[in-house]
Amino acid sequence: MRERFIQRRWVSWSVIFACWTLYGIFFASQVTVQQAYMGRAVTWRNNFAAWLVCGYLWAMLTPLILYLSRRFPIKRQTWLRGALFHFASSLVVAAFLLGLYVLAAKLAGLPVASQPLGTAFLALVILEYHFSLLIYWAILGIDHALRYYRKYQERELQASQLEAKLAQAQLQVLKMQLHPHFLFNTLHAISTLMHRDVDAADRMIARLSDLLRLALDNEGVQEVTLKQELELLERYLEIEQTRFRDRLTVEMSIDPEVLDARVPNLILQPLVENAIQHGIAPRRGQGRIEIGARRTNGTLDIYVRDDGRGLVDGAQGAIKEGVGLSNTRARLSQLYGGRATFELSSAPEGGTLCSLAIPFHEDEQEI
Repeated sequence: MRERFIQRRWVSWSVIFACWTLYGIFFASQVTVQQAYMGRAVTWRNNFAAWLVCGYLWAMLTPLILYLSRRFPIKRQTWLRGALFHFASSLVVAAFLLGLYVLAAKLAGLPVASQPLGTAFLALVILEYHFSLLIYWAILGIDHALRYYRKYQERELQASQLEAKLAQAQLQVLKMQLHPHFLFNTLHAISTLMHRDVDAADRMIARLSDLLRLALDNEGVQEVTLKQELELLERYLEIEQTRFRDRLTVEMSIDPEVLDARVPNLILQPLVENAIQHGIAPRRGQGRIEIGARRTNGTLDIYVRDDGRGLVDGAQGAIKEGVGLSNTRARLSQLYGGRATFELSSAPEGGTLCSLAIPFHEDEQEI
């Protein structure tokens, strides 16, 4: 920590030194060009020596001005007090700087200090005092501007962090609602089988154990690969197929190229559960569910289709969205905003089609 502080201090001093060196070179070159243009004797050595001495004296006083700027900032609530303080401070610092300059010029043998010290100081006050005041206020203004900019950046960073934390908290709440939802439904299915088929109920409990293990492995993770999501879905489908036996047929149409795509964790299970509940459970005969995923340009398209009775008159309102579907909509909105779509409609060949489209990405950080 101390080494970092010392390093930052050295960087600050280097920047200050470099800026005032450029200041001295700029004005020395200007004076030299003026002399040449007006036909006077060009004393470039004296010009550069005089202005570099002036620049380095300002470099020595800059930390003091920065300290005063931070110690007595000009704020909205106390701007008058701060302005009065720095007005008085600028008068003292400017006079002090000119006094130091006369002494340094005298020691360096510069022509500007060839007169007695008092006379040279008075001449500099008349010629350079207002310019020195302007430099003080320029340093003060730059420091205030940089500090306000840093505070603005910090507020922006804090706001974005708070917004991200809020979104994560909302997503966690949605997932906490979703986990008990399918867990209770599965336990209810097991309880109904306990009195009819103990072996089937035992197999469902074993499948449920595997399903919960996979769900807990991804606890707190908002996105997983499609391959991981399908692995969890298979555990859920094993439970349902134990429950419905030969009444439930599941077909997968997954493009191998999209298996590494990132999808919301636990996004397929509520869609498949909805298809089973409304497409398979109400009928006595066999039912089929098709699950597909493919990439279309920069979009990952996923669908779940059943061959049940579909929506009455094609209206989505015929099926009341429960926890699973409503959570799906909310999670897609939180994760992708307007870049995701979610639709529930009647399939052209009969049954219900549930489709969603999200931005295709394989990188865990790209959302």
